[in-house]
Formats: sequence, structure tokens, C-alpha cells
Amino acid sequence: MASRVIPVEDFDLVIFGGTGDLARRKILPGLYRRFCSGQMPETARIIGAARSEHDTAEFRQIVRDAIREFSKKNACDDALIGTFLEQLHYVQVDAKGEDGWDDLRDLMRKDVVKAYYFSVAPSLFGDLAERLQAHGIADEDARIVVEKPFGRDLASAKKLNQDLAKHFDETQIYRIDHYLGKETVQNLMAVRFGNILFEPLWNSQYVDHIQITVAETVGVGGRGEYYDKSGAMRDMVQNHLMQLLCLIAMEPPSRFNPDAVRDEKLKVIRALEPIDHHHIVRGQYDATETEPSYREDAGDPRSRTESFIALRCMISNWRWAGTPFYLRTGKKLKARASEIAVVFKDAPHSIFGEEAGRHANVLSIRLQPNEGMTLKVTIKEPGPGGMRLIDVPLDMSFADALGEEADDIPDAYERLIMDVIRGNQTLFMRGDEVQAAWAWTDPLIESWEARSDVPKHYDAYSSGPEDAAMMLHREGRRWREIKE
Repeated sequence: MASRVIPVEDFDLVIFGGTGDLARRKILPGLYRRFCSGQMPETARIIGAARSEHDTAEFRQIVRDAIREFSKKNACDDALIGTFLEQLHYVQVDAKGEDGWDDLRDLMRKDVVKAYYFSVAPSLFGDLAERLQAHGIADEDARIVVEKPFGRDLASAKKLNQDLAKHFDETQIYRIDHYLGKETVQNLMAVRFGNILFEPLWNSQYVDHIQITVAETVGVGGRGEYYDKSGAMRDMVQNHLMQLLCLIAMEPPSRFNPDAVRDEKLKVIRALEPIDHHHIVRGQYDATETEPSYREDAGDPRSRTESFIALRCMISNWRWAGTPFYLRTGKKLKARASEIAVVFKDAPHSIFGEEAGRHANVLSIRLQPNEGMTLKVTIKEPGPGGMRLIDVPLDMSFADALGEEADDIPDAYERLIMDVIRGNQTLFMRGDEVQAAWAWTDPLIESWEARSDVPKHYDAYSSGPEDAAMMLHREGRRWREIKE
């Protein structure tokens, strides 16, 4: 089955911060892949904009090097790269001043989609939005893409929303969370709402609990000083994990369009109950013989910022009343893995006796690596000797199911940028979503700061602090193993 690629219409895409790390690692190599797939028209233009003193030829060389470094080797075709680079231009622009804006305006074409990617610090969002309008560069159909962090608390998120709203309508603002662009994350909606098998069971009557895990093997490294001002709660839970929670818990939208989906996600956030400190565990990784501890990476021997967090969430609505959602994420854990596990309740009565043991169905949705889904079902163990029950997986990995086509699946940034060009906001956060998430998150952070709470230590490359395991153990449950 050949994958179907639908070309987008002609566009001009300006990448502010076009020579930065995100642009080099993700945005520009991703656009090259979309070009190679035939989805991006050869007349489209990509304009890098930054304070760096480069000309277009130097910028094209930067992009050529980035493609070679961050794309798969078999995708680096010299002829294709050369053709792609012809679509690139560069303008030196001062986000806080007036230099370069007239040059940028002169480069922009009329009668094509115009998109502006703010791959810069959030402190520059307002300045860029203001100058795009002041210099007549962005029209009423233009789109702007803003990266996280979108604020560090409710007050700053509101301020950012207000700054953008002065110059752009909400329908023009695309708040990007790359987790929502992952193929498996989108499949959450397909699995839930496209299969009658699951939706009748997707509630507290049949689901015992749900676990959402995003584990990383890397530490904070060179980002230590920055990370120490945010921590796992701000860096991961408030955005990535919150969005996964919304998709797994939301009600079926009336139709698959941006506002219908985001309305249901917002209802989940607003239904979240406050969490007391007994249901939150924060941690910091220790040093190994060859690697520094979190506090050494952060440059602060007394840091109270968490590199790991686990918490139990409850949703106060009819579907999920009484069903706990356990969230955890951390640095320097035993494996790089992102998973959502829906753990169903035991059968109400076992006809096989106590010797058969306890068996529960689990739907595991793997976001990375090896994207796919596994449904654990109970069967009889082959052979004589009575009714011995075992659990076996019904496994579907994208690599196995799609074969060579799995290599052609766009990565998250590729898909999301193409959605911007199409004008599809389904996979992007709305302003009220962001503010509702911070309104729930802020009291949690304030509570541990008021108690001068010190994160628990945990061994690097472990499963996190023992207190996190005990939090589930007290409720007769346990975390799923972190593994690739």
C-alpha cells in the first residue's frame, strides 16, 4: 500500500532563529524531507531570519550541513539537496530593533500562504508579532508558530497571550507541542473513536488506572542552568504529559475539527482535581562514577528543582470518577521510553480458581522508540496439566505493520509544519488550554515551594526514587517497567 502524500499550496515560511539549534536539528531537515516526498511545492520559499551576519549563500551552507548531520544518510541526495537549497533565503533581522524588516517585507510574496515560525526565546514573541504588523509583513491570513515554553506560570502565559492577541487573531496562532505530532499520539483518537471495541470500555467501570510515562536517559547536561529554572513539572508535565492526558481522557468530540477537539481537551483540564503533596514525588538524579549529579549539572549544590516527578491525578467527571491517572517523567532513567498504558480491571469473577492467578488486560501505546501498540490478553498456556493461564501480547509496531512505509512516516515537526501551511489547528494548543493547564499547575508548584520541599535522590539510570514506587504500592498497584 503506497502512502498518499497530498501536496500543500504554495507558501513563504519565515523561520526566526533560522540558524539556531532547533532550526538546524528539526525544522530545516524536516522541511527537506517534505520536499523530497513531493509534499512541498518547488515554488515554496523558506526564509531564515536571525541576528547573525550571514548572507543567503552562507545560510544555504548551514542548512546543507544540518541536513547531512541530522537526516538519514540515504536521504542525503546531493541533487535533491541542491534543488531544495535554491528555495532558501536569508535576512539579518533585529527582533527588538528596526534593522532588516524592510528587507524581509521585500522578500515576501503576495497571494501565497505566509507563515512565521518563532524559533526564539518567548521574551521575543511580542516584539516579533509587533514588528510583523508594524512593517506590513503579515496580513490577516498569516500564521505564526510559537514554541514552548509558553510561559512559566499563569501570569506569564496570560501576558504572552495578550501580547500576541494585540496583533494576531487566535485562529492565526499555532502553539506547537511536538508530542502532538507523533503518529502514535494521533492514533490515540483513531483507536478510541474509530473502534467500537474500545470506546464502550473507556471509563471507570472497566479501567482500573492509566499510566503515562515519558522517560529519558540523558541528564540536563549543558542545559543545567536553564533547566534549573523550570524543572520537570514546567518542562514536561504542564505541556507534553498534560496533552497526552487530555487525549486519553477526553470525551468524543462532535466532529474532528480543531475547536471541537480542543473544547473537549479543555474540559479535561478543568475537571482535574487539586493534588495534595502525598500524591506527588519529586526527585533528582545522583552522580555516577563518571557522570555528575543533577545539582552538579545545574551548578547549584542546594538546588531544589526536580529532574523527576511522579503524581496521581483524578478527573472529576462521570467517565473517570474514581480512576487514577499516574504520570511520571524524568531525566537519567533506565531507558528512553514514552508510553501510555491503559490497565483494565480484573474480570469480576474467575471461573478458573485461585491457582489461575490474577490477569488484567493492558493496552500499551508506545510513543517512542518503536512506535506502536500492544494489547495484553489472557490465554491458556499450551500443553496438558490443567487450565494454566498466561498473558500474551497482540503486538503492532509501525515498523512491522507498515514495512518500508514506516520510514516515510513524517516526524512530528514535519507533520505540524505542514498542518500550519494547511491552516489546520487540531494538533496545536489554544490559548485557553495553556492558561487552564497553568491554573492547575501553579498551586502544585507553590505548595512545594512553600514547604521548602527537597526532591528525593535517585540513582542515575534507575526507575526513579523509591518513593514513587511506594506511592503506587500503597494503592495496591505498581509502575510498569521502563524499557525500550
